[in-house]
Amino acid sequence: MVRLAANLSMMFTEWDFMDRFQAAAEAGFQAVEFLFPYDYPAGDIAAALQRNGLTQALFNLPPGDASKGERGLAALPGRESEFAAALDKAMDYAKTLECRTLHIMSGMIAPGADVKAMQRTFLANLKLACDRTAKSGITLVLEPINHRDIPGYFTNTTDQVERIIAEVGAPHLRLQLDLYHLQVTEGDLQKRMERLFPITAHVQIAGNPDRNEPDIGEVNHLYLLDVLDRLGYDGYVGLEYKPRTTTGAGLGWAAKYGIRA
Repeated sequence: MVRLAANLSMMFTEWDFMDRFQAAAEAGFQAVEFLFPYDYPAGDIAAALQRNGLTQALFNLPPGDASKGERGLAALPGRESEFAAALDKAMDYAKTLECRTLHIMSGMIAPGADVKAMQRTFLANLKLACDRTAKSGITLVLEPINHRDIPGYFTNTTDQVERIIAEVGAPHLRLQLDLYHLQVTEGDLQKRMERLFPITAHVQIAGNPDRNEPDIGEVNHLYLLDVLDRLGYDGYVGLEYKPRTTTGAGLGWAAKYGIRA
């Protein structure tokens, strides 16, 4: 059975962030994910996870200066030392939170940027990250993000990420497959899921086209979750969506997976 993880950056926002862990547990979730934990002490988050019997499924490395539109550092030439520091910070949090999957954000393509230099920087930083995490038990993941939601994001397609993973060649560098982004950019979801399954370590879903509950819109996510189950997927499926009203009011679709509305 597929295991669902509530994304606490987007769900249960009726509560303050540190109260969302309890709300997720009371709804039946056994795992959570979020974008960035760095505004809160790692020990406080770890205590909330333990108190509510939750597993931390995933979070992102620091994105750089988000107020300036930065969405990752890994592919930005000249920012290598900042990337290394971001990796160290994320690994410290991961150790405290007992989180085994970290998402490395590639970053934005600035106007006039040398894309080939960005590719070289990205590969070098990924190899550094893989070397540093080789004995940690951590899986590093890369996510293709569509250019409608984040125009100019460096890793945009599954083909691009697949090539990068192959070139780096580390067994613990894998794909974060967000079916919402995949539908916007590429489509053909089942066939791509099946082809990419061997390198997939984490999956996320949201309804298309408006990123609401996954039972709303143009994609049959319940069918696709059954496909994942048939493939033998044993990771978490993160619910990275924006509830139309309250979180609880939109959870009826997840009763099959032990979630209570």
